[in-house]
Amino acid sequence: MRLMTCTILLASVLPLSASAGIFDDDEARKAILDLRAKVDAVSTKLDNKLDTKADKSSALELANQIEQLRGEIAKLRGQIEVLTNDLANTQRRQQDFYVDLDNRVRKLEPKKMTIDGKEATVDIGEQRAYDAALSLFKAADYKNATAAFTAFNVNYPQSAYAGSAQYWLGNSWYAQRDCKNTISSLQQLVKNYPDHPKAPDAMLNIASCQLELKDKPGSKKTLETVIAQYPETDAAQAAKSRLAATK
Repeated sequence: MRLMTCTILLASVLPLSASAGIFDDDEARKAILDLRAKVDAVSTKLDNKLDTKADKSSALELANQIEQLRGEIAKLRGQIEVLTNDLANTQRRQQDFYVDLDNRVRKLEPKKMTIDGKEATVDIGEQRAYDAALSLFKAADYKNATAAFTAFNVNYPQSAYAGSAQYWLGNSWYAQRDCKNTISSLQQLVKNYPDHPKAPDAMLNIASCQLELKDKPGSKKTLETVIAQYPETDAAQAAKSRLAATK
């Protein structure tokens, strides 16, 4: 009877060791150790019963107690299965969290892109600042656009968008009919970024402002410079037409 009972107990406990192997979480491992301790206590209790009942109790009573202990072991195994499932769900949620976090971090990383025909690296804050300023200009909020483009060039002086920001800053002043600031801003664009795609158009706006300020000689000279420096552009053709109209 003792050999049979120990065999049953051993068969019930062995799967617990196999299940415990998948627990990497500290709390889950501690819970399993607690359950093992309970199983050991049941085993000790069973041994004690076997020692005493062998001398003075009936086999039927002993069998009932063995069944009761086997039920306790089955209950403990069920608790381990629940813990195993909970741990698997937790690990899956953690994996999903790290994947989502990685995707968020990637969105914050600098991006390589082509700006005004040149390859450049732009970080998320820089991109948002430029887009916000340009949105203000497109919404005809020229006063705030002026402030936004000015701030952009202060905060991101080495940005690949710096030339475009300077151009739109000049246009923001021009939309407010502030020719002095228009000329100053666009002249800075032409000086610092002579190869910028918007440089020829900037010079046309400079010429327009000079004419509005009654500086006809300055306006004529600017138009001639457009033709000389950017002969193959639409701006050069427009400059020729304006010169012809002033004769």
